[in-house]
Amino acid sequence: MFVWSAATRIYLALGATDLRQGFDGLYALVRQRLELDPVSGHVFVFANRRRSRIKLLFWDGSGLWLCSKRLERGRFRWPVSAEGESKLRLSAEELAALLGGLDLAATRRRAWFRRAV
Repeated sequence: MFVWSAATRIYLALGATDLRQGFDGLYALVRQRLELDPVSGHVFVFANRRRSRIKLLFWDGSGLWLCSKRLERGRFRWPVSAEGESKLRLSAEELAALLGGLDLAATRRRAWFRRAV
């Protein structure tokens, strides 16, 4: 598992993405659909329509990383998009839970002090 700093933001692309795309296709999706900078150092997460595959795209300062995961059985529990929304911001813990098979909609964050970023 990758470890990112507290300043690294994780953006989940809501809806389905054609995961036949590689570096350039996903780079363009980040710029056009998510309206973000792909070389910002943040992590961008995409899933296919069946939610059986995901890809992560991120810049480490010297180049782009493209990581993928394919489930042999089952599906990822992808968050539902609000109307007009194209992205959802996650914490590193929420990403780990999503990759571990947990349903983020069925969990809740406990209230405690958290400094606004």
